Amino acid sequence: MGPRALAQVLRHVNFPADPEKLLIGLDKADDAAVYSLTDELALIQTLDFFTPVVDDPYLFGQIAAANALSDVYAMGGKPILAMNIVGFPSCLETEVLSQILQGGADKVKEAGASLCGGHTVVDEEPKYGLSVTGTVAPADLLSNSGIKADDLIILTKPLGTGVMITALKAGFAKSDQSNPAVKSMLTLNNIALEYFAEYQINACTDVTGFGLIGHLLEMSENSSLEIEIDAPEIPIFEGVRDFAETGLLPAGAYKNQENYQEFVVEEGKRDQTLYDLMYDPQTSGGLLISVAAEDAAELLIDLYAADIEAAVIAKAKKGEKGIKIKWN
Repeated sequence: MGPRALAQVLRHVNFPADPEKLLIGLDKADDAAVYSLTDELALIQTLDFFTPVVDDPYLFGQIAAANALSDVYAMGGKPILAMNIVGFPSCLETEVLSQILQGGADKVKEAGASLCGGHTVVDEEPKYGLSVTGTVAPADLLSNSGIKADDLIILTKPLGTGVMITALKAGFAKSDQSNPAVKSMLTLNNIALEYFAEYQINACTDVTGFGLIGHLLEMSENSSLEIEIDAPEIPIFEGVRDFAETGLLPAGAYKNQENYQEFVVEEGKRDQTLYDLMYDPQTSGGLLISVAAEDAAELLIDLYAADIEAAVIAKAKKGEKGIKIKWN
């Protein structure tokens, strides 16, 4: 279900909320909810789970956990506590479930958080993820709003995990850490946050199921600015272009395009494959960091030094809300 269809459903539901304590809720489709505990401390709450994206159950557990933990990092926070969310078929060996849970547990440990149980149901296919609690000082809180005109937007991971997952399932690519997309999905988004205090970071989100265009559009609408994408600067994983050109685009990419293309204008000759990849739904994708233009180069240098494959891929401009893609 797309965000606009979901918004129609949610419109008919009355959600209780403390207007003084709930700093971020449902209103702007942020990555997580944020609740104020004191003037110096706020609680971040999120959850995510999905079906296997790789064959190895241990790697699947790690990827699902990294994906869920990413929402806390996108808010500028630190994960402190997680609980498992599991659907598992009765026909599979319990050793498979043990490996999934161990993968998740090891990734939570890497994040410096605690894992304390969860909930399991019998399901037709495996599903795994986490409910994650994090903390953040309200002064350090980030959201997908707050972009300033002339901000530059940095993407911290290449695009193409949706296409690569389709290729993995079809047996056309290796489903291990030798695959750069698999390695990326296993990688936490925590390192970039170590540099945020040094620069003027105005907004942040992560790229997940709605693809690059969908998440940039949320940032645009919530900040009332046009976002201009510099298409040639967008990094993509090795091999992804070839897979996309042979038709291995996931269904979610077509759905995202259907939902968002009316809000996109283009300048120059379109690269159709790259255009399609901008709608590709990402799993454990990178952060989109909106940073003051004067700080972008120094932040990029820090990210490169930390082995983060980051790139400036867009600029915020005064104008009508929406996305402009510049092809040359």
